[in-house]
Amino acid sequence: MKNQIVFLFLFFTPFNIFSQTIPGINNLIENKLDLLKNKNIGFITNHSGLTKEGEKSWKALNDFNNITISKLFSPEHGFLGEFADGEKIDYAKIDSLPKLYSLYGKTKKPTSEMFSDLDLIIYDIQDIGARFYTYISTLGYCMEKAAEMNIHFIVLDRPNPLSGNLISGPILDMNYSSFIGMYPIPSVYGLTIGELAKMIVDMGWIKKNPKLTVIPMKNWSRNFFYNDTELSWVPPSPNIPDLETAIIYPSTVLFEATNISEGRGTSKPFKTFGAPWIDNKKLLRELNKLNLESVKFKKTSFTPIEIQGKAVNPKYLNSKCFGIEITITDKYNYDPVFINLNLIKTINDLFPDNVIINEKRMSQLLGLKKINIFSTKAQINKLVKFKNISKSFYIY
Repeated sequence: MKNQIVFLFLFFTPFNIFSQTIPGINNLIENKLDLLKNKNIGFITNHSGLTKEGEKSWKALNDFNNITISKLFSPEHGFLGEFADGEKIDYAKIDSLPKLYSLYGKTKKPTSEMFSDLDLIIYDIQDIGARFYTYISTLGYCMEKAAEMNIHFIVLDRPNPLSGNLISGPILDMNYSSFIGMYPIPSVYGLTIGELAKMIVDMGWIKKNPKLTVIPMKNWSRNFFYNDTELSWVPPSPNIPDLETAIIYPSTVLFEATNISEGRGTSKPFKTFGAPWIDNKKLLRELNKLNLESVKFKKTSFTPIEIQGKAVNPKYLNSKCFGIEITITDKYNYDPVFINLNLIKTINDLFPDNVIINEKRMSQLLGLKKINIFSTKAQINKLVKFKNISKSFYIY
């Protein structure tokens, strides 16, 4: 009998009857500019905050009369997406833009001084639909500070690249809350950033709630993966170069809490994983025995190197690793967290003397104390409950 981890996976097949998806920024420009006129505005964004035509959102707004973007704020990876995971960011020497603040590193929650003299805060960042992506933590901290200072907060909605129906993984136990997981939501939560913002506020997941306005998209369906939107793909962070990587990311991100490389420092981050001590022939044989749905594995080898803006001192730097490359065969029936849990279990079963797990980091990423807890009925019931509650925050 195959030893697989119990999971719950919710999916639908898309049917695109619309034209190009219109992101919230374009809807704002076309219909809601009066909200911005004659106000001092702070804008939280990065390289992914673009109009459908590819213009920087903040710049498109700043070009209008009576609209002033006086301060810019950037999340992890920087204003231009130019910093690797966890890399320190300093914009003190840049003077060609409005005043620019980093909300990563020592100052993750904006200070009162940063938000001083502002009448309005706007958030426009392309998210990835995964709990461990820190942009949604930055969103929460900024909404909380806006509420403390009685500043109106606007979220410009964008597509969830993984669709609005893919929900996977355990609900975060708040005992393991951190910047890589601040809310009691699944690993993959099936909401747009605007819907999540509404849920954060209404569920009381931050200390104080702001006056929140979500500017919705047009022509977006919950069934859409990002390629269905007809919008150009912009890597939301340096190691998510394409949609397939975005979908696979929750399948391998838990390796960050182990001594198994998740492919950073290669041309295929998160699509490949391995270590110098792995017998990938044996591993491939065992993975294929699991008959995991919607995914294909093949042997690979790679040597991680430092890549500017993408990988700083990656695991096994300049050492040859033997591992596996993942290919998705059916994204509509693919459950990323289920895959990741089975990958870790299989590797640990085959190489128990080699695998090292950072328990604290694993609990923060997974959202639970132990990996095998997810197989319990209680966890499955929590996921069903989240699915039902989150529907009340659907915009689309």
